[in-house]
Amino acid sequence: MADRVLFISWGEVVRGREERALEVLNESLGFYGRLQQEGRIEGFDVSLFEPSTGVGGYIQIRGSAERLAALTEDDEWRQLITDSSLIVDDLRIARGAINEGVAKEVATYQAAIAKVPQSA
Repeated sequence: MADRVLFISWGEVVRGREERALEVLNESLGFYGRLQQEGRIEGFDVSLFEPSTGVGGYIQIRGSAERLAALTEDDEWRQLITDSSLIVDDLRIARGAINEGVAKEVATYQAAIAKVPQSA
């Protein structure tokens, strides 16, 4: 089971670039589908939000830390992210923990706070 996540979110589509935005979204979904079939990622989820929320949507990619790191060095992924940056506002990419990886992150946090003097 995947313990890491790569989270890609975006805001509104830049006006006048709607057709290209749909093309890039479809290219991205095809790319992630191929990666899942090839076993390079465990899976992915896509959410698209209603207009006027400030967030257009996100793609959450699940896998191991090693596989997600390799993904971010993949030339096709880098091209899709570059293409995306030209057609949407507020493109953001974040790495995180899911499933069993959450316990490891909590343990790391607990070790760190043990070193910080606590005040009331």
